[in-house]
Amino acid sequence: MIKEQLTQQILSKKSYLCVGLDTELNKIPKHLQHNANAVLEFNKTIIDATKDYCVAYKINTAFYEAMGVKGWQIMEETLHHIPTTHFKIADAKRGDIGNTSAQYAKAFFETLPFDAITVAPYMGEDSIRPFLEYENKFTIVLGLTSNKGANDFEMLKTGENYLYEKVISTIANWGNPNNLMFVVGATQANQIASIRNIVPENFLLVPGVGFQGGSLKEVSNAGLNNSVGLLVNASRAIIYASDKENFAEEATEIAKQYQVEMASYL
Repeated sequence: MIKEQLTQQILSKKSYLCVGLDTELNKIPKHLQHNANAVLEFNKTIIDATKDYCVAYKINTAFYEAMGVKGWQIMEETLHHIPTTHFKIADAKRGDIGNTSAQYAKAFFETLPFDAITVAPYMGEDSIRPFLEYENKFTIVLGLTSNKGANDFEMLKTGENYLYEKVISTIANWGNPNNLMFVVGATQANQIASIRNIVPENFLLVPGVGFQGGSLKEVSNAGLNNSVGLLVNASRAIIYASDKENFAEEATEIAKQYQVEMASYL
């Protein structure tokens, strides 16, 4: 999917919501847990319940890799259940020496037809370049995260700037807004405006709204640009909105609430 198609979907639905499928067996409704295909059936139901109100899905691969071969099969079947109109993100946080990254890129862009993958920037350009070489695919680089450990490195001062600002400004020159996005945590809303000055045209993927306490209003005010430029991810707040048999209806309602609020900011 190219940037213009994603933007058109956002404007058409008046939503820049991304639903995170961070599914854990012990957190889905108990009446499903004994089903042999519980995680897959749960994912399919969540997708069907939310697809009218979101434009993207983000699959955190760790939750599937932890299940071994079966988990990979579930991830692949989940991916194929997502409508072709929706942007599909592999939240895999890969990044290694060039020949290894090339295999990661092949895994998630060819073997599994994701539109985008999250990557870690620490090892530099040769670890990211193989992902950027794919046409009509996006590389989503960790920019400023919302975890406590962000203070260990990302918030270090390098001269007059923070390290995360150096990382984002440097990497912005390796790609362009048509193949490069950045992850910025929603709880870092105060920094989103400064990041937007560094990368005015790139999309930002913003997790942390909902259970982590990020403000959708603050993120939207600071991050929206002329082509929208935002994907705001919500995971637990939507997929675990209810642990009862009405979980699909509750997921629909929460997703709709996000969409209605987002429409007011567009």
